[in-house]
Amino acid sequence: MRIKFQNNANKLSKKYSRYSLKISIIREHSMIIFQNVSKFYKINSHQTTALEDASFTINPKEFVSLVGKSGAGKSTIVKLLIAEEKPTKGKVIFGSYDVNKIKHRELPHLRRRIGVIFQDFRLLPNKTSFENVAFALEVAGRLQSDIETFVPQALEMVGLKDKMFNFPKELSGGEKQRVAIARAMINHPDVIIADEPTGNLDPINAWEIIRLLLKINELGTTVLLATHNKEIINYLNRRVINLENGRVIRDEENGKYILV
Repeated sequence: MRIKFQNNANKLSKKYSRYSLKISIIREHSMIIFQNVSKFYKINSHQTTALEDASFTINPKEFVSLVGKSGAGKSTIVKLLIAEEKPTKGKVIFGSYDVNKIKHRELPHLRRRIGVIFQDFRLLPNKTSFENVAFALEVAGRLQSDIETFVPQALEMVGLKDKMFNFPKELSGGEKQRVAIARAMINHPDVIIADEPTGNLDPINAWEIIRLLLKINELGTTVLLATHNKEIINYLNRRVINLENGRVIRDEENGKYILV
């Protein structure tokens, strides 16, 4: 599998070079900072710790993997970043935004700067591939001419230009995830958060998705990958943040999949 992955690298660069020109604005000022962040939930009279005293910084153009068992805190970090939740203690900074203090009217702009890819794709079943990707531009108030120009380019980037008018039920799992990646990239976000993006895919499609994320990162977008896939983590040889019971227990450059 790795041999195939490596042999396709040159093809990938050529295939996506045209799209790279469209997203060549380098985000020099985006940065993620978690400063002594804790998140507690109260269920009846019982307090549950989702994240405890977590501190780390992610710089522009980094590719960082979050590793941890179920319930370790990965999903909580994602929710805090997109301001779906607010921390109980500590600070979460994204670019110029203090997520603790962000106003409701600022949320759409913040979330357009973050593209999220989910394990279960979250495509709209009654919309075609084109329409699912276009929807993200429509919500952002983009012109119809922009939609007609950029959506085909995004779908070509992920190798699905020939399936623009297929509905999700007509796509394989790997194809659905590639539509989700195109949708996440269409607003040219500063950061892509991939939350277990290969969890529902076979090994061949899983490597295709990782290949796309690497290319997106090469084009200047910060990537935050949450995954349980040991082989992928060890192949990437990038920075790894290990979480356990809501705490950061290890943060290493060129890290490996290590869970105790």
